[in-house]
Order: sequence, then C-alpha cells, then structure tokens
Amino acid sequence: MRAYCTLTRRELASFFVSLNGYVIIAAAVFLMGLSFVVMLYDLQAEATPVPITQLFFSTAFFWLIVLLASPVITMRLFALEKFSGTFETLMTTPVSDLQVVLAKFTAAMVFYLVMWLPLLAYILILRHYTRDAEALDWGLIGGTFLGIALLGGLFMSLGCFASALTRTQIIAAMISFTLGFTLFLLSFLPGHLPLTAGWVGTILSYFALADHMNDFARGLVNTRYVVFYVSLAVFFLFLTLRVVESRRWK
Repeated sequence: MRAYCTLTRRELASFFVSLNGYVIIAAAVFLMGLSFVVMLYDLQAEATPVPITQLFFSTAFFWLIVLLASPVITMRLFALEKFSGTFETLMTTPVSDLQVVLAKFTAAMVFYLVMWLPLLAYILILRHYTRDAEALDWGLIGGTFLGIALLGGLFMSLGCFASALTRTQIIAAMISFTLGFTLFLLSFLPGHLPLTAGWVGTILSYFALADHMNDFARGLVNTRYVVFYVSLAVFFLFLTLRVVESRRWK
C-alpha cells in the first residue's frame, strides 16, 4: 500500500508541477464558462423545463472537454516513461505491475476530477442568481458529478491502455481519442439503425453515453449504468496490466 501511495503522489506531482497540467485545467475552465454563457444567451432569461445540468450535458462543449482532455491527460502515463527510459528502472523497483497501473490510473482520475471542480462553482453561482433554492438541488449536482466521475473512469482507463501500447505520446493520444470517439459515436446508433429492436437494441443502449449523462444530470442514478462504466473501466485496466506484463515475454 505504501508503494502504491508513493507512486500515486509521484504521478500527481508530474501533473501539478508542470505547466501542462495547468494549461489543461485552464482550457477546460474556459470551455465550461463558454458553455454556460452560450446556454444562458440561448435561454434569453426564459425559464427552462429541464435542469441546467442536463442542458450542459447536451452541449458539444461537455463532450469536447471529455474527448480532448482525456487523451492529453493520459498520453504521458506510460509512453513518456518508455521514451525517456525510466520505465524499466521503475519496474525494477520493489513494486508490482498492478500497483504501477493503479497508481497511474488513480493520479489521472484525481487530476481529471480536479479539472471539473470549477463546474461546481459555475452551478452554485447560477443557483445564487436565480434566487430559487429548488432550481438546482444537491441531488442534481451529485448525479452530475457521479456521471462525470464514471465517464472519466472509463476514459482514463482507456487512455492508460493506449499509453501503455506505445513509446510516443502523440500516438498514445491519437489511439485514446480514436477509441473514445468511437464509443461516443455508438451513442447515436440506437436512433439511426433500423435493427435496434430486441437484443441488439439492448446491447447498444448500454453504449448510449449521451443518454446516460442526461439521466445523471437529472439526478437519476441507474445501477446498470454504474455497473457498465465500472466494468468497462476494469476491463481496460486489465488490458493495460496485460500490456505492462508483456515486457517479461520479450
């Protein structure tokens, strides 16, 4: 456990000590603020029948942040160490492969969640100026951040897997973005394919990320969605572990 905590602190330091981490957070904060400006402008001071959190999940800004930030956050986790030659040194220390994978994933998740903290400030400011205590309750906010965390766990694990496959950060980012964008496109298949009835539709509904996020934004927590995101994240972490362990077979 001590080795895991030490590795996690080491990875977190690489995010918050370097300028890259703050650039990622600044870009995400800018897009969040821009999304709220656009939403409020479109509403023209009129009441909205759906929660503002649901409107945010429906905008392109949210998905732009997730799809672009995730590869940038995770691309350096394994690829940079392999390129710089420190990966083999790390793996010769008294730590297990599982500890290394989990530490890098945990650090990426912590940074990802910190990146989304300004969203809470935007929501609370909006709640303050609406002067309606029931406009945004803590159930909506909790569901919103639960959805963000679950989606982040999936994309961070996917990024870890992509970074473990290569020595080049750019290639790792491209692989991660391609896989993440493919998952995002699967969200629209149930509404466009004629053969979505029956078991095909049931399977595709589990990949409807946009629909899942809309439910979370309304404060609706479906345990099937939670199991889906956790299972898929564990699956990609398992693949990452297998890739890391493959160095012993060479």
